[in-house]
Amino acid sequence: MSVINLLNQLPISWRENLQQQLTDEKSSSAKAEQLNTLIESITAFRAGGDVNIYPAAEDVFAAFKLCSLHQVKVVILGQDPYHGPGQANGLSFSVADGVRVPPSLNNIFKEQATDLHINNGASGNLTHWAKQGVLLLNSVLTVEAHKAGSHQGLGWELLTDAVITALSQQSQAIVFMLWGKAAQHKARLIQSNKHCILTAPHPSPLSAYRGFFGCQHFSQANAYLQQQARAPIDWQLP
Repeated sequence: MSVINLLNQLPISWRENLQQQLTDEKSSSAKAEQLNTLIESITAFRAGGDVNIYPAAEDVFAAFKLCSLHQVKVVILGQDPYHGPGQANGLSFSVADGVRVPPSLNNIFKEQATDLHINNGASGNLTHWAKQGVLLLNSVLTVEAHKAGSHQGLGWELLTDAVITALSQQSQAIVFMLWGKAAQHKARLIQSNKHCILTAPHPSPLSAYRGFFGCQHFSQANAYLQQQARAPIDWQLP
């Protein structure tokens, strides 16, 4: 599979912009080569059957399918997908209905309870947010089972850098929630004079108490969207 074939899996609003960035003659040939190597490696892993890769192939680009480029109001940037069986569904921090809510997402719900006085937690399925314009993006889109961070540095970051750059170039204001160092590294790609950048420690139990709790990102995001004459997000899950 080539970079072009990979991009063809994306909805057209994303495909056209990212294809221009990643296949332009001005782009580094090394960048395209690294992406091609990434795609070939993951395809081989899945075909071999000896290594489980999450999420399932059909879910890798779920975030883009639920939220078109021009609909994005908020970006919640994670690190890489959940690495446990049945957890990753292609949306950062989200799990399917019936799957136990992971600790990081549970902490997100705790912060929302304090910030917005809403009660989420019965389900960890965040599709309701995505359909309103919340791009639930991971910096790395796949992971090996039981090995957190195993696909970092393989090439996904080139694609997600292009995604953040494309969003930064949009005329409508967007809120970027960057939690943890990996997410905050992408701040360099965002035009801060056009968009709202909110940073905090990662909601993981290892770091949430260092400033994620009390960050009030959800109320700040909605206040900013309303200032920009954009509809706020209904963070209450159905």
